[in-house]
Amino acid sequence: MALEALIDRLVSEAGPAVTALRRDPPRPARLVPFPDTLDPRLAAALASRGVEALYTHQARALEVVAKGGHLVVVTPAASGKSLCYNLPVLEALLADPDARALYLFPTKALAQDQLDELQALARALPELRMFTYDGDTPQDARRAIRARANLVLTNPDMLHSGILPHHTKWLALFQNLRYVVIDELHAYRGVFGSHLANVLRRLGRICRHYGSAPQVISASATIANPRELAERLIGAPVEELAESGAPAGEKLLLFYNPPVVSPELGIRRPYLKEAARITLPFLRAGVPAIVFAQSRLAQEVLLSALKPVIEASPAARDLIRGYRGGYLPGRRREVERGLRAGEVLGVVATNALELGVDIGHLDLAVLAGYPGTIASTWQQAGRAGRRSGVAAAILVASSAPLDQFMVTHPEYFFGASPEHGLINPDNPHILVSHLKCAAFELPFAEGEAFGDRDVSSYLALLAEAGLLHRAGGRWHWTSEIYPADHLSLRAVGSDNVVVLDTASREVPGRKRRQVIAEVDWRSAFAMVHPKAIYLVEGEQFEVQELRFREDEEKVAYVKRVSVDYFTDAITAKGVWVLDRFGSAAGPALRAEQGELLVAEQVVGFKKIRFETMENVGSGVVELPQQEMQTAGLWLTLDPALLATLSPRREELVDGLRGLTHLLHHLAPLFVMCDPRDLGSWLGEAAPPPERRVLTREASRARLLEASVFEPTLYLYDNHPGGIGLTERLFALLRPLLERAFEVLETCPCQAGCPSCVGPVNEVGRQAKPVARAVLRRLLVP
Repeated sequence: MALEALIDRLVSEAGPAVTALRRDPPRPARLVPFPDTLDPRLAAALASRGVEALYTHQARALEVVAKGGHLVVVTPAASGKSLCYNLPVLEALLADPDARALYLFPTKALAQDQLDELQALARALPELRMFTYDGDTPQDARRAIRARANLVLTNPDMLHSGILPHHTKWLALFQNLRYVVIDELHAYRGVFGSHLANVLRRLGRICRHYGSAPQVISASATIANPRELAERLIGAPVEELAESGAPAGEKLLLFYNPPVVSPELGIRRPYLKEAARITLPFLRAGVPAIVFAQSRLAQEVLLSALKPVIEASPAARDLIRGYRGGYLPGRRREVERGLRAGEVLGVVATNALELGVDIGHLDLAVLAGYPGTIASTWQQAGRAGRRSGVAAAILVASSAPLDQFMVTHPEYFFGASPEHGLINPDNPHILVSHLKCAAFELPFAEGEAFGDRDVSSYLALLAEAGLLHRAGGRWHWTSEIYPADHLSLRAVGSDNVVVLDTASREVPGRKRRQVIAEVDWRSAFAMVHPKAIYLVEGEQFEVQELRFREDEEKVAYVKRVSVDYFTDAITAKGVWVLDRFGSAAGPALRAEQGELLVAEQVVGFKKIRFETMENVGSGVVELPQQEMQTAGLWLTLDPALLATLSPRREELVDGLRGLTHLLHHLAPLFVMCDPRDLGSWLGEAAPPPERRVLTREASRARLLEASVFEPTLYLYDNHPGGIGLTERLFALLRPLLERAFEVLETCPCQAGCPSCVGPVNEVGRQAKPVARAVLRRLLVP
């Protein structure tokens, strides 16, 4: 059955569960001839690849770059963005044998992908010497690459730790660097983008030292502020090119809201099961598809639902694959090759496949849960589609308030601007770390700025700490520490945790260490705690032991098992105020903004049955707590106001817990971020100073027993040091409270549900009326 017929059947059978169906008509190509100035060798290479003309945006990019300015290209997926930077770069390399170019990609896979494309284009151009340079590059090849390559493809992490600190070995690159290309610009937001901005500041210092001033060409998916983000990253004016001349086939975008199965409780069918049920008919009909899950656990649960059904016969083995961070590189490359070759029919992925790795042509994208931002939704939906023919994307909403808002207000989604890419390169935690690296690379001159930032006070602090020495008007690095080794661009903390299959110890003739995956440090305690079920493409492993101490290798030992459940970590939390930067007091509410310490600890886990999603058991875990200083805001309610709403503290705490849940999930609408970029907690105005974390239940009990009843709602940036989200949210507090009140007034449930204050069995039957009463009083003019 054809894709369109299957979509029509879904719409007919689902009825009101389909809340939106948008059809984007096909778009013809707009082509222009190769410019007369194009190098004939490059024109011939393009023609050999079937490229006889340029799309209008590619020709325009050539013109802008020829003028010497920086450029950001913002056109849809599969529109040929890479030629916008490849053409001027390759022309320069052909014209000048000494010229050099540096390409930055957020992942090694993307760099390898682009190298394959470049090599295919440049088979008849021996002047081009192109190589990837990353953590997988053999040591014996690195010296040759440094000496010979005129185009180096790498990632920010390798530039930060493997190239800039060794700039004296890269003289040919830095003396002759003409172009820096930043692909997937939209990926550089939040902490990662803030780090990259500082890495580029360091790159700029080294280029100036060697006498080069490269142009920067960047490419981005659609976000609200690509030009502003590019300018923040590179610290210079940038021209934006956003009008695409590429063709596109017809595209369908459908919103599906799982039906309510309990009107009283507002409970809907489980969205993961619905996403699997919707996807299966398409896969059975041979429609190539990608299913996006919003977490690694959800990805494995979905894969476990789809894989056994489609691969029921031995001949269908490996038709359905998984793809996420944590899988080993070899496994991910195998999945990518299978998709490109058409050997893999469907893939269940996290946003690790949201970026532009070439995975061939897919006709369907199913988004299991709202991706968190409008920009990510379009990016994931754009993974399905060809330049001709019909493609479709289906968003299956979860019960979370943000999902429900989007799926019940499709006009907001289709009418709103995509989110802003926000970075804060002057975050002190990040800035000081990069100042150490920059001083190691080159001494700082007296009064020298770092980017546009006066850093003299920070340099003085580093000197007091014994890391810098001031002599002859310059600040010199004096420590034996290699600072880049102690700084991760993507997370704060230690190295990744390696996941090892203990069965490799027991099989004669087999290597003792069989690494099956890696887990980033911040996720490790929740994903590979002892007794956790760790899933790799549907295969089940139970964690036998987790080694995590600083003086030992970080390893999770796992054993293959076969069980009918997965595990979900239970965490305890605590929030403490470190500093106050601003406040706004009203008759019933004191709102403050400042610096917080947030501590979390994995204390146990639940066992959830695959088939029914019911809780079938639990366990206790003993692990250390992890702490983070960040920015936040907090709301403390007047006890006198609360006393007029209910005489029962239990009802008040339940209502405020529900309100915290709702504000957390609605806040991203106002600061244009992913809900996971924020954290929330209901605690005390003055929590105990010993900084002991509490579970939700223990925190509730403490509030009920407190001698002074001052419950406080905390919202915070879920990134060390903060990235400016709650600072902006503090200025938008009243609109946020108004939107929350609107949701409670319009939600059809009686006592609360996952779409507003949370499930009744978690927050109690008075949570919704109490939360609504609190908001009504707070919003009185």
